[in-house]
Amino acid sequence: MEIKEIFENNKNWIQEKLQKDANYFSDLSKGQDPDILYIGCSDSRVTAEELMGVAPGDVFVHRNIANMVPNTDLSAMSVIDYAVAHLGVRHVVVCGHYYCGGVKAAMQSQDLGILNPWLRNIRDVYRIHQNELDDIKDEEARYKRLVELNVQEQCINVIKTAEVQRAFLDRGITVHGWVFDIHSGKLIDLKIDFSEILKDVMKIYHLDS
Repeated sequence: MEIKEIFENNKNWIQEKLQKDANYFSDLSKGQDPDILYIGCSDSRVTAEELMGVAPGDVFVHRNIANMVPNTDLSAMSVIDYAVAHLGVRHVVVCGHYYCGGVKAAMQSQDLGILNPWLRNIRDVYRIHQNELDDIKDEEARYKRLVELNVQEQCINVIKTAEVQRAFLDRGITVHGWVFDIHSGKLIDLKIDFSEILKDVMKIYHLDS
């Protein structure tokens, strides 16, 4: 795609919005009040708003390679703090996708330079669930399962944050783990039982008040 095409597309998009609602942009500029914080992958094939069918202003979005939520990533931590403590979102979604390049790279024993410390977080997920993953003999099935387990672990990382724990105590915020299937276009709720998973984890991370 040529850059000039983007600006032409922008002009067309503006006209389309104004034809439907003459106050669209003036209303949009008044502020945001999203219900959902969406943490997804930067993959160019996976666009948050489009796959959920939502409009601008509905979802606060953070994307990075392989939808990671490491506590050392100040960008992710700042997004969670702002969305939860200041915007007051009611839901936090971590959404991975099958055939994720970041997850695939983490499964390979290669030196990938600056990507190494980032991918180590995914390799830690593999280490935590190594027995289950090694029992899966089909490589593609193992790959897809690691995508799911990575989503699960990143949701746990979200729950470990003080902001989310306070919001849970104050107003019952919920955390969701999803996967987008690129082959079918389906959005899949993994229905992760976080209460069971976190029984031991929260002995250390739980905030009483």
